[in-house]
Amino acid sequence: MKVLFNKIKKTNKVFLSIYLITFIIYLVTYILLIKNLMSLSGVETTIRIIVIIIFGIWLLVYFLWNLINLILKKHIKISITTAITIILAIIFSFANYYIDILYTGINDITEKKYITYTTNLVVLNNTEITDDSILGMINNSDDIEGNVLAKKLIEKEGLTKNEVVEYSSYYEMIFDLLNGEVDGIFLNPNYQTIFGSEESFEELKNTTVAYKYSEEMENQDTTLVSNKKLTEPFSILLMGVDSEIDGLNANAAFNGDTLMLITFNPKTLNATMFSIPRDTYVPIACNHNRYAKINSSAAYGTSCVINTVEQFTDITIDYYIKINFKGVVDLVDALGGIEVDIEAPDFNYNHGVNCGGRFCEQNSDRDTSANGMIYLDPGLQTINGEEALAYARCRHLYLQSDIDRNRHQQQVVEAIAKKAANAENLSKIEEILNAVTKNITTNMSSKQILSFYEVLKSMISNSLKDESFLTIEKTYLEYYSLPVRLSNNGSFTSAIGYYSGSLEAITQLMKENLELANHEMTKTFSFDANEEYTTKVTGQGITTGNRLETMPNFVGKSVSEVEAWATSHNITLHKEFVDETSSYYNPNITPGLISNQSISDGILLNNVSELTIYINSISTNNNPIPPNEEEGNNETDKPSDGNGSDNEDDNPLDDILPSDDNNEENDNSESSESTKPDNENENQP
Repeated sequence: MKVLFNKIKKTNKVFLSIYLITFIIYLVTYILLIKNLMSLSGVETTIRIIVIIIFGIWLLVYFLWNLINLILKKHIKISITTAITIILAIIFSFANYYIDILYTGINDITEKKYITYTTNLVVLNNTEITDDSILGMINNSDDIEGNVLAKKLIEKEGLTKNEVVEYSSYYEMIFDLLNGEVDGIFLNPNYQTIFGSEESFEELKNTTVAYKYSEEMENQDTTLVSNKKLTEPFSILLMGVDSEIDGLNANAAFNGDTLMLITFNPKTLNATMFSIPRDTYVPIACNHNRYAKINSSAAYGTSCVINTVEQFTDITIDYYIKINFKGVVDLVDALGGIEVDIEAPDFNYNHGVNCGGRFCEQNSDRDTSANGMIYLDPGLQTINGEEALAYARCRHLYLQSDIDRNRHQQQVVEAIAKKAANAENLSKIEEILNAVTKNITTNMSSKQILSFYEVLKSMISNSLKDESFLTIEKTYLEYYSLPVRLSNNGSFTSAIGYYSGSLEAITQLMKENLELANHEMTKTFSFDANEEYTTKVTGQGITTGNRLETMPNFVGKSVSEVEAWATSHNITLHKEFVDETSSYYNPNITPGLISNQSISDGILLNNVSELTIYINSISTNNNPIPPNEEEGNNETDKPSDGNGSDNEDDNPLDDILPSDDNNEENDNSESSESTKPDNENENQP
């Protein structure tokens, strides 16, 4: 060993320095490469091992062979091998850099262990919270922002003396705030975007946050995990966060304004895409299955949205992705634009601006000035990020509003997916990853995301062969307008009902793609050369199945009409006569007709089992009932039966509600009393 060191000391000092420095650089970059390659678990495992072995052998060869060349003073061979080694080290450095970016980016989009939850005490403008103020709170103890943090805010701000009214529904609570029944209510930070678009809640824009309380807590969504491999058919729920801020900022709040259920079969590279209209009226899973618009489930958190959608579709959701649509701008620009067929608008005005027959929408900052509006001509074209976001957001220019917006969002998502898989975009990986990681959160683990590599490789391979890299089957849920009253005597909301036949066709398609159901063969076929060919959209045109119903308005209707309706709907009917002394009496209604009802029109019938109707009785002021013969007053004015005897059966109500008693001389007052419910107050509003 001593002889070897003596020989090394006699070598050329310049070449010895180059040799040692090159060896150290190569060794460091090689070790980092091993670390990074090992982190890519599931990605080309055999190739990764081969690469590690080959470049490990080169490390030993360089070390031993060039040590011999130094001693033998073969400087040309040293120069060649050193140049090769430096080139390899540079390649390793770039590989380490991009692998690190990729892996860091993947880690960044997975759910964080801790995130910030926030509750706001919302009041009408110019309202001050005092000791006499009444506060509204959701009574669900699992609701972190609406209940748990609300109680902490009360303690922190010294509001323990205030009366607190508990609600089972956000809608009812907001309705009472806007009508002055309560002075402040606890809502999550996105309350404006979740509820502000409601026609009944337009006054939410005139509210402010009196107090705010935030706390970093363990992320409840980290429990929403799945062991489903991405090499097997799987489902994803895409949840939109229509924020004006770029980035998700690890905050729990989102608005559920966009809900898109996607199934993907990696074996066939086939996907289905189902946009769920935000106003679809469904049972909210985490709120005792009370019916509400499906986007309102976002107020209760991610798990509530997932459970509600699973219950609605009967499809188990394996993964979810929360995406901030503001990030669409960066992503589309990083891809160099996407190709979309812009639909011609149905209306000319949007946000008070005349679009002149073109498409126009606010930019990402919601600026409606001349410089802030985005204008596009209808037709197929390449659009940039701002234009893509505007198209995905717009609903006021189109007849079907949110339904049309959902369809446009599908167009944008499909165009992004196709452009992202294009091989020429691999050079933009850093820019694309940066746009994605800032604006996306998912419950997929890093390992699960990496397992999608094999599928992505197949897509890219097909794309290079000019083949369809991905087949996307679109769906359309047939719907009908469903104006629903939020509470008894409360305001209406413009919800959407759906045809169960249309939904069943969509869910059948998704289950087939997930290999949970056998494909149903089409047994009939028709063709007309004169008809224009259109791509099939599953669910479209199917208007069969059950529909949700609401309570009709029976005021002014006959008793027999209501009786027939109650019988057909299996609802117990109670009848009560009222006169002008009752609050249920209606002077504008003819005696004998319905003057009021215990359950307001527009209330959903699902949980209605009993109904009390109030019937206008004869007014003693306007239509006096003639006195009996025994009273002996004004005999000349008494009605006669033509034989000089008194007519004792002259009550007009006999023609409306005949007595069950066969005795014609029976007092009609007994018949009237028999129609009253056992408990008069039980079914009053």
